[in-house]
Amino acid sequence: MGLMDSLMAGLSLVGNVEAFLALGLGVLIGVIGGAIPGMSATMAVALTLPFTFAMQPITGILLLLGVYKGGIFGGSIPAILIKTPGTPASSATVLDGYPLAEKGLAGKALGMALWASCTADLISNLALILFAGWLASFALSFGPPEFFTLILFSLTIIAGVSGDSLLRGALSALLGLLLATIGLDLVYGTNRFTFSDPNLMGGLNFIAVLIGLFAIPEILSMVWNPRAHEGQTRSLGDNWVTIKEYLASFKSIVRGSLIGVFLGSIPGIGAAPSAFLSYSEARRKSPNRANFGKGELEGVAASEAGNNGVAGATLIPLLALGVPGDVITAIIMGAFMIHGLQPGPMMFIINVDIIYGLFIGLIVSSVFLFFIGSVAIRAFKFVADIPRGVLFPAVMILCVYGVFAVNNNLFDVGVMFAMGWVGFFFLRFQIPAAPFLIAFILGPLLEDNFRQAMLMSGSSPLILFRGPITWVFWSLTAITVIAIARAGWKAARRRGTPA
Repeated sequence: MGLMDSLMAGLSLVGNVEAFLALGLGVLIGVIGGAIPGMSATMAVALTLPFTFAMQPITGILLLLGVYKGGIFGGSIPAILIKTPGTPASSATVLDGYPLAEKGLAGKALGMALWASCTADLISNLALILFAGWLASFALSFGPPEFFTLILFSLTIIAGVSGDSLLRGALSALLGLLLATIGLDLVYGTNRFTFSDPNLMGGLNFIAVLIGLFAIPEILSMVWNPRAHEGQTRSLGDNWVTIKEYLASFKSIVRGSLIGVFLGSIPGIGAAPSAFLSYSEARRKSPNRANFGKGELEGVAASEAGNNGVAGATLIPLLALGVPGDVITAIIMGAFMIHGLQPGPMMFIINVDIIYGLFIGLIVSSVFLFFIGSVAIRAFKFVADIPRGVLFPAVMILCVYGVFAVNNNLFDVGVMFAMGWVGFFFLRFQIPAAPFLIAFILGPLLEDNFRQAMLMSGSSPLILFRGPITWVFWSLTAITVIAIARAGWKAARRRGTPA
């Protein structure tokens, strides 16, 4: 199928009111979710996922992508107005955004955050369109051994989402791998950790695990400490960002966007490091570097460009290789699977209409983000003032409904609450939940490809080293593990304690 045919096939899927409404609604939900301190883009995507089951696959996935993109921008609103980032990716925005708000220039800071976010989002989407197809065509030469080594390398992304302690991240990932083995063995049909319970024969429900890990702990934390995330809202002021100010920061926005695209295309890096790196580079190259941290508009532009540049790029490994780039794309990967789609190189052949439909939808999402973001900035006060006593019971109802709706099974609701307490335990003891989810998703893929490779070779492990592609991934895995160990050793030396 030629490019024009593919574009027309994609347009026929998304060129309807339903798809556009889903995209716009997704951006709105994401902005609200990101703007409410205590919620996050991850939680918003997780809560929206069950509502996509009854939709067409393309409509449901566009809804989730809208939530993702809106959530990343929405986090900047409380970061600037009340010094509380709505998402970790917006942490760097606090550095200059809040000082600007204290000077009565909150409207200017938010305007720059919006312009930078939309510009970076557009650049990131274009990068996805240009590079995902090329990477997918290369990946068509992959067999089970190549995919095994790729997924093994991808598991090293756990280091990128482990936070301060790699040991805690590894513990979380091991628990995720262990729980992923629950259910019937697909090759021999034997029971694994099912304890003769038929509810466990299909394994743990992905949605129940997901919502349990990422939504319930936040509700329990709010009950534990109801006054958390409270802050004084600043007024917007009368000043708005001008074209001249936007152009003055344009170089930093483009540089930050490219940093975001590069880091986002590598599984596991995430938006927060990208925002800080973009901010650091802008500060290093700016003639006003002494003003950074005291209320520099270019600092807000750089950090927002850095974190939004990641949003489209994280879909490159997801669509081209079937490997999630971060926690949110791991959830979106689950949505693909629920709708009977398997992200990866074959999708560019079998479901080319969906791929191009997503590309068109992503470009449109940048426009929606601009208009909905403009309104959300002014409406933030009303969103932030929703009483916690109303908000979190409503979220709890959504969680129960979402999980029960998957299979009409109360057992799944029980799994959600059990995983909620596990997630709360993780939160209290600073054990990151993201490695758990990544391992829970990638574990079965790793096992399946390993066993297929062994069946192909008559159990000879030499097949895992059969060509240059496998050697490249083995080398990358070794280099990454050495780099992680070296970084951990250096950090331990600085602290004077073991890693």
